[in-house]
Amino acid sequence: MSVTIAHTAVVDPRAQLGADVRVGHFCLIGPHARIGAGTQIENHVTIMGHTTIGENNHIFPNVVIGGEPQDLSYQGSPTQVIIGDGNVIREGCTINRATEKEDGITSIGDHCYLMAYAHVAHDCRLSDRIVMANNCMLGGHVHIDHDAILSGGVAVHHYASVGAYCFISGLSRVKQDVPPYMLAEGSPARPRTVNVVGLKRNDFSNDEIRVITEAFKLYYRRSVGVAETRQRLLNSGPIQPSLLRLLDFLEHQTGGKNGRGRDRRKAA
Repeated sequence: MSVTIAHTAVVDPRAQLGADVRVGHFCLIGPHARIGAGTQIENHVTIMGHTTIGENNHIFPNVVIGGEPQDLSYQGSPTQVIIGDGNVIREGCTINRATEKEDGITSIGDHCYLMAYAHVAHDCRLSDRIVMANNCMLGGHVHIDHDAILSGGVAVHHYASVGAYCFISGLSRVKQDVPPYMLAEGSPARPRTVNVVGLKRNDFSNDEIRVITEAFKLYYRRSVGVAETRQRLLNSGPIQPSLLRLLDFLEHQTGGKNGRGRDRRKAA
């Protein structure tokens, strides 16, 4: 199996392309790119900087990966973008390489779906099976955990975190962390209810959904605080690992500033 490169594409000879990679017309691939086997790159794609892309990804026209971070402190250091396997990156998406403020890596996991014109800023960390609909915008240093869905036009504030199995409604402005398992909406966005549909689709048990819902009611409806919510629920029956993850997230969030637990990292 061989690499297929359109005659109008410009691929630096130092770039590393795996077996069965296909590069379309008018693409530009720089010298520090590494692209895994089976990845399809359609026309007019630009891959810059120290960018590593895994296997069996599908990258659509006018995508730019590895461009310099839009951060005034950046001084040209060889920071990275690392993308996993089986991702779909649709038309016009931009994924910027990192700054030096954390570990120098912008990363996307496996089997994510980024729809047209989504933007992943510097130092973002996306886990697996994330969906970002059209025109979503992530500020720098955003973390999104696995199986989260961001609807069209969602904007996420820098250093904010979105937990696993979340659903963010369209055009929401996410200024604070969104805990796992929640459905959030608004400007600014806040958790409105538990993402029951998403949890059922991912085979959560009825007991797990029940206890997560009870935690939501205690914390957001009755405002009893994290410690009291933890005490009541852990004393009321079997301890669900999903509940512990939710409570730990809430505790981390409240330990930060402005509703963002990772703002402590910014201060550091």
